[in-house]
Parts: sequence; C-alpha cells; structure tokens
Amino acid sequence: MTEALLAPGSPDTVLEIGTGSGFQTAVLASLVRRVYSVERVADLSERAQHTLRGLGLRNVRLRHGDGALGWPEYAPFNAIIVTAAPAGIPRMLVNQLTMGGCMVLPIEHSEQQVLLRVLGTKTGYVHEILEPVTFVPVIMSRVIIYRRGAILY
Repeated sequence: MTEALLAPGSPDTVLEIGTGSGFQTAVLASLVRRVYSVERVADLSERAQHTLRGLGLRNVRLRHGDGALGWPEYAPFNAIIVTAAPAGIPRMLVNQLTMGGCMVLPIEHSEQQVLLRVLGTKTGYVHEILEPVTFVPVIMSRVIIYRRGAILY
C-alpha cells in the first residue's frame, strides 16, 4: 500500500486512517515530511503513541477518533491511506485530498475486496483497481439521517 501511495510522486503530508500498532505510521514518517494518523480504538492509539514516541519520531500527529471523518483541520493532504475496507470511496476523505493527490484504500467491490488507487483531479477524482485484497471492514459511525420525519440509521 505504501508503494502504491508513493508511486504518483513524493507526498509532503499523509493522512493515515487506522494507526493500529503504528508500524505503517513509522514507515510513512521515514518517507514524508508529516504524517497525521487517526485510530478508532483508544487502546491501540495509546500504544501506538507510546511506540512512536519511543522511536523518536517527531513528524507524526496521532488522534483517537473516527477515521471516516478524516482530519479536516489539517486538510488538504497530498496522500491518504486507509487500512480498513469501506463499501465505497468515502466522499469525506476524497474531499480532503489535494488536486493531484493520491489515496490508497481497500473497498468492497463485486462481492470481494480490491485495493484501489484514487487520484484527485480538477473535476473530482479517477481511480484504478490494483489487486484483490482482504481487510477488516470499516466500522461505520452511527449516522442519523432525517427523511420526512423518519429517522434512519
């Protein structure tokens, strides 16, 4: 995924959705100027923060929160990497990608998962399927939508 993310060029800032143990965060931190990483699971976020601090990495910002929202306060990002599979390309994340930026993520596609590379363009984005993969699904936030008085989840 990192190779696919860096193939279009050298990004300056990367948003990582799913810090996990911090391994990929550390790899990215050695390759780009700044990494912003969001982890949904509090214990994982705390452990990764401890690990990354112990490695002396100063170009990483971590946040415990909902990765589906990205990190709008620091957007736009030159690159975004997502480590869990949503049902489609998350509009919230695409909107935080620079024009010419690259996002790599697994998505559900035709009853399987595929790794997708998304490139930001002047008119939106283009994407290409890279290969079949298997990832954990994205845990969706509970979103309430109001439609004609009904509440849908």
